[in-house]
Amino acid sequence: MDTRVKPAYDNHCGSDRRSRRREISFLFFLLSKTLGIVLLPTNFLIGIGLVGVALLATRFASAGRKLLVAAVVLLAICGWSPLGKLLLYPLEARFPAWDAAKGAPDGIIVLGGPIDADLSLAHGGPVVSAAGDRIIAAAVLAHRYPNARLMYSGGSANLVASDDAREADYAAQLFEGFGISKARLLMERQARNTLENAEFSKALAAPKPGERWLLVTSAFHMPRSVGLFRKAGFDVEAYPVDWRLGARDDLLTLSHVAGDGFVRADLAVREWMGLIAYWATGKIDDLLPGPAADQKQLSQR
Repeated sequence: MDTRVKPAYDNHCGSDRRSRRREISFLFFLLSKTLGIVLLPTNFLIGIGLVGVALLATRFASAGRKLLVAAVVLLAICGWSPLGKLLLYPLEARFPAWDAAKGAPDGIIVLGGPIDADLSLAHGGPVVSAAGDRIIAAAVLAHRYPNARLMYSGGSANLVASDDAREADYAAQLFEGFGISKARLLMERQARNTLENAEFSKALAAPKPGERWLLVTSAFHMPRSVGLFRKAGFDVEAYPVDWRLGARDDLLTLSHVAGDGFVRADLAVREWMGLIAYWATGKIDDLLPGPAADQKQLSQR
């Protein structure tokens, strides 16, 4: 048997697997930017309302009126009711605050999302538009643990991405401005979604056995993020930030501003859709990933 054939075959199989992973990753990205956006409560209900308005001028006017009324009522529920809070709570409550008693970490990973790369490019400097707690917490941790490496994982979330507008590039400017040495920074600038955050971060960090890495992201985003990092073979410790809810007693209170309710409802539905999609396709092992001890207990039952 000619053993020289095996390496070529193995290389070919490895190339096929990498190509397949890239295709699957792009499919998830494409669906999140199309179907995922359409199904967000505010977009979906406004769309239903517009369909209802269009039907008013046709022989289906009765159906149009029903759709219009349903859209207005459901929008009101999303905006003023506790719906968004109730959907966000199990996500935010899944991971406790990180315990500093565990000792200094070897590295800190910050997931992208806070920086608007397109606005940053337009204005010639970093523009933080949302979830700024991620960057603030990472900077604080970097100063507290001066030997830890600091990684920012974030490229462009646009369907057609420009190489000039990448989150990680502007994050580097911010961290250096906060007094963090460039030599400590690892900038992962290719990831377009959380799946790629996990895969590309592991490749860049190349964690050694026994190393401890913190994962800094929004509390509501932590379950999906940790699940994907685990699946990628990168064991991280959750450092949740950017909470959107207060105490549990506030869960049933009404929103005074409908816009706040819309934001919470959209965030929660987006996260739950992502969790369901990743779990159904085997990208995460649990529908709602939690602390490692909890997952071990569940798997033993």
